[in-house]
Amino acid sequence: MALGQNGLTYAEAGVDIDAGNALVERIKPAAKRTMRSGTMGGLGGFGALFDLKAAGYHDPVLVAATDGVGTKLRIAIDTGMVDTIGVDLVAMCVNDQVCQGAEPLFFLDYFATGKLEVDQAARIIEGIAAGCEASGCALIGGETAEMPGMYHGGDFDLAGFAVGAMERGGELPSGVREGDVLLGLASNGLHSNGYSFVRKVVELSGLGWDAPSPFSEGTLGAALLTPTRLYVRQVLAALRAGGVHALAHITGGGLTENPPRVLPEGLACEINLSSWALPPVFRWLAETAGMAEAELLKTFNCGIGMIVVVAEEQTDAITALLQADGETVTRIGRVVTGAGVHYSGRLL
Repeated sequence: MALGQNGLTYAEAGVDIDAGNALVERIKPAAKRTMRSGTMGGLGGFGALFDLKAAGYHDPVLVAATDGVGTKLRIAIDTGMVDTIGVDLVAMCVNDQVCQGAEPLFFLDYFATGKLEVDQAARIIEGIAAGCEASGCALIGGETAEMPGMYHGGDFDLAGFAVGAMERGGELPSGVREGDVLLGLASNGLHSNGYSFVRKVVELSGLGWDAPSPFSEGTLGAALLTPTRLYVRQVLAALRAGGVHALAHITGGGLTENPPRVLPEGLACEINLSSWALPPVFRWLAETAGMAEAELLKTFNCGIGMIVVVAEEQTDAITALLQADGETVTRIGRVVTGAGVHYSGRLL
């Protein structure tokens, strides 16, 4: 490597500050579209500011969440389809937050790569902005780290950090009791869990990412990159209507591990697996891998991305409200005495 006239530069060491500045300018319009009440300033400061009083809170409790998108990133990197992976990043954080009863307020991202490609990075962060805009959450800051020698061959990593708030006394779960109804909100696929297993199944199948999808239209890679559904606006509307006692985001651990997290001791979930149809992607995975139903249930969402625990007398009203907001709502079971999850019916 030839050194510059004045010796080695940072760019020659692999870090391009000018590219980082170009990226910030490129993403400013996308970030601006996410601005909401409480936002102070824009991108580029040493810290991000947010005014809780301007957002309408009087006695707030802050709720923070952080997450990534797991090895779904591998498919995005290998296919070059990076436009929606940022939606996944936002969804994994804010869907968790609303389960505490909180409204997501602002979001920060961390994007790390070996060599910054401005166009690729902008597409990723514009996806993050789209997820924030859809969930009423302001993208007010983040970090782009160019680290040569740490990431190779176009690899990158993503992490997200969301901060929300609720008025004191509004936390969930609250008031869950025997007889409460479990309403399942449909997922639109795998969301962002179980992708190490998924990639192993694809390897066993002998298919490439560009092969026609065996369970949907388009390529297999595109089908598996369907972004995680955002439930924030719909669920917050249901919370304001009253009667919601708990929410369970069905992520890692699937339908077996997540619903019990919102139940008090002595209560269990009774779920009728025959009350909804298993989406084709899960059936393909199960059949290709020879997967047992119990393994499927503790690995994937199986078509139910969020469970809303509702007082029985409010079930019809909450169902109608969620349906009016575009949700596919299924009454999948109820709260009973016991522990864990009890299943009836069959998925497979």
